[in-house]
Amino acid sequence: MYHHHQREMVMDWNRIEGNWKQFKGSAKEKWAKLTDDDLTLIEGRREQLEGRLQERYGKAKDQVRQDVDDWLKSLH
Repeated sequence: MYHHHQREMVMDWNRIEGNWKQFKGSAKEKWAKLTDDDLTLIEGRREQLEGRLQERYGKAKDQVRQDVDDWLKSLH
């Protein structure tokens, strides 16, 4: 079950990375502290997004990962 969930997330991230321009607005809506420069630099890469969120919001890595997972689920 968990393994399937991971694979699903990876597929979603491939889609986000390939269409980042479409998802940028949604990310900005969820995380208003992200700047336009942040969003440009992230380019749909999850590690970059999580790193920026940690910087901007001062949250722990695990919390940021959960937030990103929740955002991903909300896109469906």
